[in-house]
Amino acid sequence: MTIQYKNQGYKQADVNKATVLTCPADATIIVKSVYCVNNDASSAILVQMNLSDSSASAEFEFFFRDDVAAKTQVNATPEGINLEAGDAITVQAATGSNKIQGAISYALLDRSQENG
Repeated sequence: MTIQYKNQGYKQADVNKATVLTCPADATIIVKSVYCVNNDASSAILVQMNLSDSSASAEFEFFFRDDVAAKTQVNATPEGINLEAGDAITVQAATGSNKIQGAISYALLDRSQENG
């Protein structure tokens, strides 16, 4: 098993829900943080983040749902979150135009170096 420490950036180009991180089929992800930044200079923007659980074939809405104030950042996962194979994090914002963006910091645990 290998552990790779990674970062993944995202930008919300429009108001549609977008998948920002998906766990590979042969791995597990331990998400340390999902930072969300509002680059709008004048107003708060509603941001929603969901967990898509592949083992349950379900999406669990709103592990984070908040109005992110103008020119601020928040950590949407202050306690972290774990993703199993096929699980994903999606983001949707009330405003597009790349005003909501952020970074995901995580550890990818994969089985690429296993014997047998």
